[in-house]
Amino acid sequence: MEGLRRPDSCFNMLVSKMRQESPADCGRLIFGTSSWSEKSWVGSFYPKGSKAGEYLGLYAEQFGSVEADVTYYRVPDKKLVEGWQRRTPESFVLSAKFPRSIVHAGDGPRPDAKKVLNLDYCGEDLNRFLESMSLLGNKCGPMVLQFPYFNRSAFTEPGAFFDLLADFLAQLPKGFRYAVELRNKAWIKPELLDMLREHEIALVLVDLLYMPHPADLQKSIDLLTTDFTYCRLIGDRKAVDKLTKSFDKIVLDQSERLERWAGLLESYLARVPQVFAYANNHYAGHGPATIRELARRLGLESTDAGGVKE
Repeated sequence: MEGLRRPDSCFNMLVSKMRQESPADCGRLIFGTSSWSEKSWVGSFYPKGSKAGEYLGLYAEQFGSVEADVTYYRVPDKKLVEGWQRRTPESFVLSAKFPRSIVHAGDGPRPDAKKVLNLDYCGEDLNRFLESMSLLGNKCGPMVLQFPYFNRSAFTEPGAFFDLLADFLAQLPKGFRYAVELRNKAWIKPELLDMLREHEIALVLVDLLYMPHPADLQKSIDLLTTDFTYCRLIGDRKAVDKLTKSFDKIVLDQSERLERWAGLLESYLARVPQVFAYANNHYAGHGPATIRELARRLGLESTDAGGVKE
């Protein structure tokens, strides 16, 4: 297996600067939405007449962080990331997903278990991804390894995947922050969490149709694995798509689940310096409204703080 290309001296300086300048204030909630490119937000979230090239700058006027979804579908080139850097203020935090070629690797909907995390296939994409993301400097938030559901034809038992994951995590360069999202609910177990703690990597807490609510999981096992946690409110895509074709307003009441999230995050804010939280349009119909409601339940009444609660 070909290892990662060693970063050059400039790259090393950038990731070192990121670690030194990353905020470490106790109890800091950093929140926003999953992506910023939704056209139906124009008129409800973005001003009428807004152009796609203006979205990120306008978004950054209302929230202090975002999760980039585009990086899952293609490796961002340096020009794209430099544009993100220019369009956002110094305090902005941009989290991102690892490319699909690394965490899924299949040509169709099914993942290719022989290629997932295999540096012989994805090593070059991984190098290009990390080098591009390093251009954000201290604006670079956690980077998420979002894995699909793996059936038994992919991995006959979780230990085989855990071994693969442990080897991959050990080779990732220091200086960045990483988070791992699994969609096999039976795999959220002490063996996985101990591995993540060893590598100082966060478990992604995900609110997804077929996954247990993180508040339920936390009752039986401690989900914190490093000095931050990362939360994704995804929801039920099919249920929301039946209710709307436009994502400009709330169409599904998620008040009860949001209240549970608020209680869980309040407890985490007392234990770790940073909590990241991002809402998807498919959670309730309008990502910005969902994440604002969660923030309100945690004591942040407006967006004046730029998407950060301390």
